[in-house]
Amino acid sequence: MRTGGRGWTVNGAATGLDLPWSDGTFPPPALSRRRVVWDALMGMALHEATHALASGDVPVGAIVVGPDGRLVGVGRNRREETGDPTAHAEVLALRQAALSTGQWRLTGCTLVVTLEPCVMCAGALVAARVHRLVLGAWDPKAGASGSVWDMVRDHRANHHVEVVGGVREAECSAVLRAFFESHRTPVEEDR
Repeated sequence: MRTGGRGWTVNGAATGLDLPWSDGTFPPPALSRRRVVWDALMGMALHEATHALASGDVPVGAIVVGPDGRLVGVGRNRREETGDPTAHAEVLALRQAALSTGQWRLTGCTLVVTLEPCVMCAGALVAARVHRLVLGAWDPKAGASGSVWDMVRDHRANHHVEVVGGVREAECSAVLRAFFESHRTPVEEDR
């Protein structure tokens, strides 16, 4: 259950993992301090993305931070590992956040992800009422948060998500680029 607008509690105890800024002032009001926090959170998402490599999944990582700055959900792509087409990092992080908080409405939460969400994941953000999306690399082929589509800010939707894009974009892009380059088959030379 949610209490007092300061975060999530279950049976009177705060849920989630305390982070250095879990003092009720999340995100920090100063823009320069927010950038430091977004960078640190993206580092956590990047770390989670590396775990997807072990199963041959595309290295995308996501975390969900509650309104009080506590970590309440973590996910990485697990489609290859599980055979589940919906096992995207964002969906798995949202599921864990819902379990951690005891709520499907993740009002006030921030989702941080290394790659711009696809249509399915953008829809899940809107359905879960996530307040903010912090993304690393933009996806010019399938992005649904500003690149190809903008589902999270569509005026026809019942909820809108604030988007902070391009956080540690070069690093996020490099991880993805290295993965796809290593999975390409070499083109045989013309004889």
